[in-house]
Amino acid sequence: MRVVVPAETHPGERRVALVPAGVALLKSWGFDIDLASTAANGAGFSRSEYEDAGASLSEDVDARLDDADIVLRVRSPSSASIASLPFGTVHVSLLDPFRSPELVQAFADRQVSAISLELIPRISRAQKMDVLSSQASLAGYAAVVTAAHEIPKVFPMMMTPAGTLPPARVLVVGAGVAGLQAIATARRLGARVEAFDTRPAVAEEVRSLGARFLEIDIGESGQTDQGYAKALTDAQLALQREGLAQAVRRSDVVITTAQVFGRPAPRIVTEEMTEGMKPGSIVIDMAVETGGNVAGSVDGEARELHGVKVLGLGNLPSEVAAHASEMFSANLVNFIGEFSAKEAPLELPE
Repeated sequence: MRVVVPAETHPGERRVALVPAGVALLKSWGFDIDLASTAANGAGFSRSEYEDAGASLSEDVDARLDDADIVLRVRSPSSASIASLPFGTVHVSLLDPFRSPELVQAFADRQVSAISLELIPRISRAQKMDVLSSQASLAGYAAVVTAAHEIPKVFPMMMTPAGTLPPARVLVVGAGVAGLQAIATARRLGARVEAFDTRPAVAEEVRSLGARFLEIDIGESGQTDQGYAKALTDAQLALQREGLAQAVRRSDVVITTAQVFGRPAPRIVTEEMTEGMKPGSIVIDMAVETGGNVAGSVDGEARELHGVKVLGLGNLPSEVAAHASEMFSANLVNFIGEFSAKEAPLELPE
């Protein structure tokens, strides 16, 4: 079977779906690999590494799509790319199906088996294929490193002959995979960290990382069977904003990660909240691609509102593209391995 890996076309995307180690493993299982020669330029893997692993590199890999059995990407393709896929192809990538129904329909019209990696269930058997978790962890790390670079202060407390510098105050909203990694990274850098989540069950995890868990009474909340936060009512969102307002004002850095699976991200940080922050403070909206948690955030842009820099960073894994690609590739290889056998590679259930 032939696996084709085109170059990513999403603006700013530097990851590659398959790294050399993944190529070598798939080759050992009997797959042939065609890779766009420019696919890994942003991720730091060389042409020779891929060739040594057994991949065939092509300047025009799209021409090889006619022979593709499986197509691997990081992000969703264009409608034109879908139209060039042969009938019966298996396409595996992040697809954002809830916000891109036209792409889902294009796959269906082409009779392509489109696998959306967002829909892999959060169960023990599927942990090794869980792209959302692997990428979210790196995103949480990258968010804190970005904040530490942007803020005109140091993160840790420093005692110097000129006086003592207090630690930066960091507030993390949402204690999922990305949020917990952000908390851990900020603590390692010496910041004083507070965190909030609508799921009381994560309070102990937050405290175990050395952060203070903000307890805001918003009534009954919780999580789905797969661990995602449940959507809040308008009244609960109002109570949440009221409780967070003071914490936002006293913070030097606010990082928001709150998302609701299959729905737009909740608006949590209002313009009035950022207006009350100290000049030079940083707000990073990691949910900007799905609507945003922060008023005024724009995907891929840095905006200054009332002296506060608001960063809309929806694709933070691309900031650490080499490791993000390694983890993404491992998830994909594990996924293919789950459904593959030497006699009949990648047989999907009906």
